[in-house]
Amino acid sequence: MKKYENFCASLLNMKDIYNYKEPFDTVVLTGMVGLYELCFEQSWKMMKQILEFHGYEESATGSPKTILKTAYRAGMIKDENMWLKALQERNNVAHSYNKKVALEIVTQTKENFYDMFCSLKKEVEDNWL
Repeated sequence: MKKYENFCASLLNMKDIYNYKEPFDTVVLTGMVGLYELCFEQSWKMMKQILEFHGYEESATGSPKTILKTAYRAGMIKDENMWLKALQERNNVAHSYNKKVALEIVTQTKENFYDMFCSLKKEVEDNWL
């Protein structure tokens, strides 16, 4: 499944954020925000494809928020609020020229989102493929 492979590749790349410590220069900070954005995008698109395959009609809308809520109801993701926070941070990427916003995205990724993505990968591998 191509979307699953894309997600796994982006997750593998995102692990590199742990190689960097503050203070970050602009290029490193921008790169880490980009790694987060790519992984988030690949995650919800993978969920959409898998949910469609399993007959969840709600997944046809294409809305990331709808996909996350459907994935939660289906048991694919365990923490709906964390995923909705991740969506909010994905939406904040457009404002990551602001160093405070960018640092918040990177901090949340290191503290919460990376593990959240890893849990999704395991859940998909164990129960959805």
